[in-house]
Amino acid sequence: MRFLLRPGWLALVLAVLAFVVACYTFLAPWQFGREAEREAQQQAIDAASATPPAPIGTITPFGVTPDVEWRQAQVTGTYLPDDQGLVRLRVVDGRPAVEVLTPFRTTDGRLLTVARGTVETSSGSVTPEIAPPPAGEVTLTGRLRVDQTDPEGRVLDEAGFRQLYVADSRLLATATGLALEPGRLQLAAGEPGVLTPLPVLPPSGGAPFTNLSYALQWITFGIIALVALGYFIRLELLQRRGRPDRSALRRALSGEDDEAPLAR
Repeated sequence: MRFLLRPGWLALVLAVLAFVVACYTFLAPWQFGREAEREAQQQAIDAASATPPAPIGTITPFGVTPDVEWRQAQVTGTYLPDDQGLVRLRVVDGRPAVEVLTPFRTTDGRLLTVARGTVETSSGSVTPEIAPPPAGEVTLTGRLRVDQTDPEGRVLDEAGFRQLYVADSRLLATATGLALEPGRLQLAAGEPGVLTPLPVLPPSGGAPFTNLSYALQWITFGIIALVALGYFIRLELLQRRGRPDRSALRRALSGEDDEAPLAR
């Protein structure tokens, strides 16, 4: 087994062990965590769907917090289309799109952000034509959503719109000067001013058990790596046992073994 101390074998063993440690301490647990998060969000969606819509004032006095996310809320008021914002680089059914965020003033004076949905565009650099929301007082029903976060806080002013990279009412508030409450109201199909409705899906993952299958794959990869390492070590041992003794072969070729008895 001394061959394992050679640089090439040492590098192989260390690489395999590092990969296995990464699989079992980071990659698989990370996917298990994402699956647990997706499941918790799906349970929150299911619970919110089973709860009838209620006036937003009975759900939250100010802004959207994680404990009320996905709840169905009702508001009455008017859109403020002049302060509208777009979220760039969205993808809907494999096609580029923008998400439309429009401020909304309720009859009791609250300033909310309404996620009206998405509009398809020809490319991520093209701003499509946006249908205006209805004028006058309307009543909306939608799901409460917390803000997304852009670490760089980017806001552009292009094509007559304030353009963001995430759906963040705080960035829109800074860009417009409006005292918008944190979070947004995501409209469903059929609501006044809705465009292409956003799907009601957990944002942290895809289909159920997708992340779980990824986690099991990383565990399997770790096992395969160890088995492969053991196989290569065993193969090297078998090859070494099958090789002739080089010193004995050298003596036989030189005739030393035949001459030794005559010397006596």
